[in-house]
Amino acid sequence: MTAVTGQPVAAGKQICLLLSETGLFTKERGSVMRIEDATVLVTGGNRGIGKSLVAEALARGARKVYAAARNPEAVTNPDAVPVALDITDPASITAAAERLTDVDILINNAGVHLGGEILVDELDKIRREMEVNYFGPLQVSRAFAPILAANNGHLLTINSGLSWAVVPDYSSYSATKAASWMMTNALRLELVAHGVGVTSLHVGWTDTDMVAHRSDEKVPPAQVAREAFAGIEADALEVVVGEGASQLKAALALDPSVLYGAR
Repeated sequence: MTAVTGQPVAAGKQICLLLSETGLFTKERGSVMRIEDATVLVTGGNRGIGKSLVAEALARGARKVYAAARNPEAVTNPDAVPVALDITDPASITAAAERLTDVDILINNAGVHLGGEILVDELDKIRREMEVNYFGPLQVSRAFAPILAANNGHLLTINSGLSWAVVPDYSSYSATKAASWMMTNALRLELVAHGVGVTSLHVGWTDTDMVAHRSDEKVPPAQVAREAFAGIEADALEVVVGEGASQLKAALALDPSVLYGAR
């Protein structure tokens, strides 16, 4: 591969050229996914953003919505189909994939925030975050990839504005979401040849239990759900929800000292 040199804009154009030479972005996808009459699987579908995703899919006319949770009894939407799924348990994932062969749209939503400072938190806690926020969605995506390919389906992962920056008390969480962002990009590269669309959604502080202690302005979960499904129907590669996430994405182009200060 040719070395990338020169100014940032020129380097960006060269990277795009190198990617285009693979032919991955010239392959045709099938018909654009519609939520109406589709079968949707939402992990973590019992609360927070997941609960709103389930409600929004039903409101848009989905034929069937599987609301997955470790405890399916926690699913309260009477029109959803509760599904037992622990995204950190390979046997649970395999069982779900063997049973739910009609899934058109997979939404990797389940996630946790457990940590604080990456230098002092217990490693077991940090590993648990990575298991849930990275390896869990990866395992679910791998298990359902053949199903999505057979159904000309779509995959969306709920990532975060913190995929792009670190803030105090969210060090390990940001690391997991950065990994999940790159995982989603990698899945896109590998699934496009199979006719599967892949979307990465990034949102800032959302009005859920996870950040109930924060006084920052928060995005309503219902807004996240609306923009998620709009993105799927538009075959968007990326959906950025809220001003906070938009500002963090824009900051990627800045020198790191702007975000983290000079030494």
